[in-house]
Amino acid sequence: MTPPSPVGDRFRRFRERLAAESLDRPGASAERPSAGSGAAATSGTAATSGGDQASDRGTASGNGSRRGDPTAPRSTEAGGRQGRRGRRRGGGEELRVPEAEFTSYYGRPVLKGPVWKWDIAAYLFTGGLAAGSSLLAAGGQLTGRPALRRAGRVTALAAVSASAVFLVKDLGRPARFHHMLRVAKLTSPMSMGTWILTVYGPAAGVAAIAEAAGVLPRHGLLGLAGRALPSIGHAAGLVAAGTAPALATYTGVLLADTAVPSWHEAYPELPVIFAGSALASGAGVGLLAAPPAQAGPARRMAVAGAALELYGAHRVETRLGLLSEPYRLGRPGRLLRAGRLLTVGGVAGALFGRRSRVVGALSGTALLAASVLTRFGIFYGGVASARDPRYTVVPQRERVEARRTGMDLPADRAVPPAV
Repeated sequence: MTPPSPVGDRFRRFRERLAAESLDRPGASAERPSAGSGAAATSGTAATSGGDQASDRGTASGNGSRRGDPTAPRSTEAGGRQGRRGRRRGGGEELRVPEAEFTSYYGRPVLKGPVWKWDIAAYLFTGGLAAGSSLLAAGGQLTGRPALRRAGRVTALAAVSASAVFLVKDLGRPARFHHMLRVAKLTSPMSMGTWILTVYGPAAGVAAIAEAAGVLPRHGLLGLAGRALPSIGHAAGLVAAGTAPALATYTGVLLADTAVPSWHEAYPELPVIFAGSALASGAGVGLLAAPPAQAGPARRMAVAGAALELYGAHRVETRLGLLSEPYRLGRPGRLLRAGRLLTVGGVAGALFGRRSRVVGALSGTALLAASVLTRFGIFYGGVASARDPRYTVVPQRERVEARRTGMDLPADRAVPPAV
């Protein structure tokens, strides 16, 4: 008889070790054959056949017999898995998949959030204040109310100067503003905003300087300038008032043109909110500076501005679904709620205290403060939505599902839109 080869002996010892390890595993079946019987069967097969090939054939035939006989015990691994499954199904707590957490690699947000700071929020307010003051000045000019005209022109110049300071501070270098004037791109809110400021700023400045005509001498070169300034200021004031609506609303379009979720989704409401806030802030200037007898246009501006602002703020807090949360929660929610209360109080004081200079001044202060809080609330609401990946992932999935349902596509063919 030919002695078994070394390869066959190694294979036999490998089988014995596997059988011994399977018996030590938890949940192994008691009916599983022992290591000795397995070794005897393997050695018997190897003895009758001899060599590696006989050993392999014996193993294959053994597996085949087990598959053919339904009463034969299964392999140790299959038995262990079946035992574990049985224990899961038979008793114990039901296993549930935990809810997904919206995280990203290394804790970074999905979107790169805006790098703007509080100075851009202040820029949003001062731009709206300048626009509302120019409209107030034009109303006083056309209706013969010099106190309203003067207050509006001076405030417009001060506000647009502050806007230029905030904008240059954000740009880092003043030359960057000059570089924006090299092109005029109608599809770019930033480019259009640069040109709007370029047209509005000099017009508002000339209109404000024209208010100094009354203190100039009546004779000589200065007297000639003093006589020409009112007419020049009249034309410049109308130019500034004509540009004011674009100045008040372009910042809302600029925010909505970004990828920040709560700004981008609120593109119909942001221009409305900013227009109403500009009118309310201009009305606040008129109520503060003009006597009650000349504050009629300011009161009407306050009502119109409050209506637009409250309507737009209500829409962004209710229409956007999940993306409305940043405007209701945290610091943005507190700012917007306080702004809403001050707006309502300012309008109520302007309407019911029209004969009192003190009540008018308090109403004007409330409207100005409400405009500040509204702009900062909108700004910080967008920043909060960019930081949380949930506000980016969930609306994207909803849009993909709606697109797949509308086009009757399977889930694996739905392509998510680019962020």
